[in-house]
Amino acid sequence: MTQLWNLAEVAGRDRAEEARQRELDHLLERLYPMCRSLTGEGVRETLRVLQEKLPIEIKEVPSGTSVLDWEVPPEWRVREAWIKDPSGNVIVDFCEHNLHLLGYSAPFSGTVSLTELDDHLYSDPARPSDIPYRTSYYAERWGFCLAHDLRERLTPGDYEVRVDTTLEPGALTYGEFVVPGQTDREVLVSSHVCHPSLANDNLSGIVVAAELAHRLHALGSEHLRHSYRFLWAPGTLGAITWLALNRERVGRITHGLVAANLGDPGGFHYKRSRQGEAAIDRAVVLAARDSEVDVEIEDFVPFGYDERQYCSPGFDLPVGSLTRTPWGRYPEYHTSADDLSLVSSQRLLDSVQLYLRTFAVLEADRQYRNLEPHGEPQLGRRGLYRTLGGEGAKERELAILWVLNQSDGTRSLMDIAERSGLSVAVLDEAARALVKARLLE
Repeated sequence: MTQLWNLAEVAGRDRAEEARQRELDHLLERLYPMCRSLTGEGVRETLRVLQEKLPIEIKEVPSGTSVLDWEVPPEWRVREAWIKDPSGNVIVDFCEHNLHLLGYSAPFSGTVSLTELDDHLYSDPARPSDIPYRTSYYAERWGFCLAHDLRERLTPGDYEVRVDTTLEPGALTYGEFVVPGQTDREVLVSSHVCHPSLANDNLSGIVVAAELAHRLHALGSEHLRHSYRFLWAPGTLGAITWLALNRERVGRITHGLVAANLGDPGGFHYKRSRQGEAAIDRAVVLAARDSEVDVEIEDFVPFGYDERQYCSPGFDLPVGSLTRTPWGRYPEYHTSADDLSLVSSQRLLDSVQLYLRTFAVLEADRQYRNLEPHGEPQLGRRGLYRTLGGEGAKERELAILWVLNQSDGTRSLMDIAERSGLSVAVLDEAARALVKARLLE
């Protein structure tokens, strides 16, 4: 069994994982309070923390840069933002929770009536005690988000408002890290890094991607056939920016996954790539099957996370999205209830394990050719088959027979796994034994 299979097997279960869980918990606690947005210091601060774990390259793309049909906007910076009621009490404060300020809120300072203030307030009657997450990236306005219960208690009068923000030339920031393999065929793992204090969406994806990169980096390039490119970028515009600036590299991406919503209590979901039957789409299914993990499979739709950018028809990259509960389908989604209590380090490690098993399937998937295709070769004298007859075939022997029978140079191990029902790990081990015995190439 290869090193990557072994790494996938121990993820989430080895005793040393207890220490890994504590590290993840600590990382979550450090990153959760940061005010991430489409641009700004919160993204840089997040990436600098990840640099303590990995030599991530932080890249800056100046405001005004044309990226496909878009343009990098001014950089948003926040110093303070609050509302005082008619008695002078601070009732909404960005310092208490960064969701209180409308994302990309324009600056404002003044005294307004309740009627005027109400036009700049956002709440959710369906979640009356939670602060909703709202943004205004591409239309200039100021505003605050607050619990609906609090909004309904506001009384007529004059309210003092302070939104000390700036929208000035700066940059869009993203992080990139590559684990080189034996080839330049790349597996992309992309995670959006624009959300503020939302633990599952998408602090969980940020942390899982960092853990995966750390483990593959520690494993070493000599054990990897593919190269692995990790991207932490603001949602939508970050992916578009990377695609615009890396057109010459896009052709190297042969598989990809968008990592998000990976710490909540829900089961796993996989959204296929636009291609529908790409190797990554099949690899996730096989990894889940072989791990005895339930994964709900869904067809591609051009809405969701950044898979829709990578799968846009001009690029049509084989990129799917592997999550737990998809966006919008858990009640805490885009509210202050998406806090650290919603995610657990154990569930994050279980997510890491499924990703690693998917990578292991991709690494193992090769086409072989049987060098003795006329009848079954004599396996017993090569130590590949038991010498005492009369028993049924054992799994390893059955795997050897399946690989020999199907390896005509046109079928891969994933093809054989789908047809035989045997795990890719067992077939991979059988293929390696047959190559060693000079029965396969």
